[in-house]
Amino acid sequence: MSIESHKLDPEIPTQLLDQRKQFLGFVQRRVADGALAEDILQTAYIRALQHGGELRANESAVAWFYRILRNAIIDHYRRRTTENKLLEAWGHALEHLPAKDPTLELVVCTCITAVLDHLTPAYAEILREVDLGNISLKDFATAHNITSGNAGVRAYRARLALRRELLRTCGCCAEHGCVDCTCRPA
Repeated sequence: MSIESHKLDPEIPTQLLDQRKQFLGFVQRRVADGALAEDILQTAYIRALQHGGELRANESAVAWFYRILRNAIIDHYRRRTTENKLLEAWGHALEHLPAKDPTLELVVCTCITAVLDHLTPAYAEILREVDLGNISLKDFATAHNITSGNAGVRAYRARLALRRELLRTCGCCAEHGCVDCTCRPA
């Protein structure tokens, strides 16, 4: 749906922009993060432009926009709740992965430990403790005062970063299994 598909009185955007400070304050009282409040306000402005034709002739543009803002805030919290549920479920699924095979450690690329130094410290830490160490993801989360879902996401992102760094460092050796790697990080 294009913005041009709805007719909007040209004075309404000006009225809404004149109330920007009040609208932002309204959102900031309902969300903790100032940047997030700004994002929600911008999203609401876009919705107002897209749905401007829904404003009734006898309705106040400001009251109509407050409804749009409330809905945008509700949508934000719904999305966040859904994301948190998915992250928790993923974290619990990662907790129940089978134990590491000790023979696999004998064939792991010798570059991994050196490549870890090129990663973000938080990523290197979780890889050292969980993937190379003997700590479960749940125990890692507890030790670092984070949720299992957060630990799962961090481990996933750390593994992606490790893969990218190994591909950069080791090239096709890393892409094809890294079984007898003799390369060294740059």
